[in-house]
Amino acid sequence: MTADTKKLQGDLGPTDRRKLDEYLSSIREIEKQFEKAEGENARIDPGMPKPYGVPADFAEHFRLMSDMITVAFQADMSRIVTFLVTREGTSRPYREIGIADGHHPLTHHQGKMELLDKVTKINEYHMQQFAAWMMRLKSIKEGDASILDNSMIVYGAGLSDGNRHTHEDLPVMVMGRGGNHFKGGRRITYRKETPISNLYLTMMDRLGVQTDDFGDSTGRIDGLNLG
Repeated sequence: MTADTKKLQGDLGPTDRRKLDEYLSSIREIEKQFEKAEGENARIDPGMPKPYGVPADFAEHFRLMSDMITVAFQADMSRIVTFLVTREGTSRPYREIGIADGHHPLTHHQGKMELLDKVTKINEYHMQQFAAWMMRLKSIKEGDASILDNSMIVYGAGLSDGNRHTHEDLPVMVMGRGGNHFKGGRRITYRKETPISNLYLTMMDRLGVQTDDFGDSTGRIDGLNLG
């Protein structure tokens, strides 16, 4: 612990000191995850170059990345983050959940139920990691609300059906209330031709970024209870 941190702790009241302790504990937990990943990678020979320090287990990698985003939000070091959960063309297997097939080849399932079941299992596995992260954000207080309440987090993919490479009717989730501007707990269906950029344009309004268009947007979307 640095001298500056010790000095800051001495100047804080009980509530703020507890928040600082929680933040520092999060940092230490991330450091432990890095140390564990480095130890695992020393035992794994993937047969190709790979980024140093990346956990071999998907859930551990997701947790490490999401934990770093969380502490960045806590410290207000960043409020804009892009998190690529997995590459669209990845052939990664998920042996930790009993699937040795590559993810991308499985999405070209040709309607075969055996392959569809495996794709579904991978999607559920991804969603479990995402849900756990959302619960962590919900548990961290930020003023009278939580980090999740004050966030706008989009989770989804660029294709609705990897087999046909269709990009309409995208399965997209918007988590958080954007500072009490969004109403959650609903499923909203938009016209088939609505660009996803319309959602981003609408969110940019809430960020104070005033622009008439973004990408292939055709306007704002309604139904999010922006107020």
